[in-house]
Amino acid sequence: MQIAAPTGRTAEPLFWRAAPFIFLILWSGGYAFAKLGLSYVEPMTMLALRYGLAVLALLPLLLLRRPRWPQGGRHWGAVMVTGFLIQCVYFGMAYLAMKRGMNAGTTAIIMALQPILVAVFAPFISAARGSPALWFGLALGFAGVVLVILSEGSLGPSPWVAVFLALCSLGGITSATLFEKWHGMRTDPVTGGIVQYAVGFAVLLPVAAMTETMVIDWTPGFAVSIAYLVIANSIISISLFIALVQRGDATRISAMMYLVPPLAMVAAWLILGETITPLALLGFALSAAGVYIVGKKTASG
Repeated sequence: MQIAAPTGRTAEPLFWRAAPFIFLILWSGGYAFAKLGLSYVEPMTMLALRYGLAVLALLPLLLLRRPRWPQGGRHWGAVMVTGFLIQCVYFGMAYLAMKRGMNAGTTAIIMALQPILVAVFAPFISAARGSPALWFGLALGFAGVVLVILSEGSLGPSPWVAVFLALCSLGGITSATLFEKWHGMRTDPVTGGIVQYAVGFAVLLPVAAMTETMVIDWTPGFAVSIAYLVIANSIISISLFIALVQRGDATRISAMMYLVPPLAMVAAWLILGETITPLALLGFALSAAGVYIVGKKTASG
């Protein structure tokens, strides 16, 4: 459902005109900086550190704004389930896939299928019926991902394990989105962020302690990586996304998300030296076409 802009608004403030592009650039860079950080630390340790720092960074906003907390056990439970699906399953499995060798750009392309899966499976929770166009878009998007996976050097030494982990990550973010659509309760971004990051920290810190060495190589590269992930991704990007959606810019943001994979591939090339093969570019084009078809069909009703 689109929220119409108020009539008579002739000059949108410069910040809000630039906000979608700021979000897009910061979010796309997260894949490359995550891959960079994983050169110096194991994935669960890195995520536990990221979430702990994100909670500390949000605490001043909590004290200044005094936002509304979730109301009732059902609301608290919904926020915690969403936090587990996003922070533990989505990010956890994606980081494991990249640690196994999957390129940052390949990971971004696989995650770009999320809007297609949401459109295909949303009818199961909303009683609407999926159209052939949705299934065609899904098939086209997956065909593109297969081409990217087959492109030389995109998966590292454990290809099928990396693919499985990436698909689990995709399932996590898709399930979180469908769950949010199903329960329909709105949460303040500051309190929601604190609760979700706290859930991620509480779950992944013991996992890291039991399965990893928890040794961190505190190099400048790691410091830049974790600072980017905490400030640019966990704080600024998420806050901008929520603010834009609440302003009625959800359709605009959804359309711009088509640009995340190519920007992520460029960032990975610049930061990590990952190659961009012709086959990977063709796969991206097919995936983008599939997402575009589904997006147009969803927007038109």
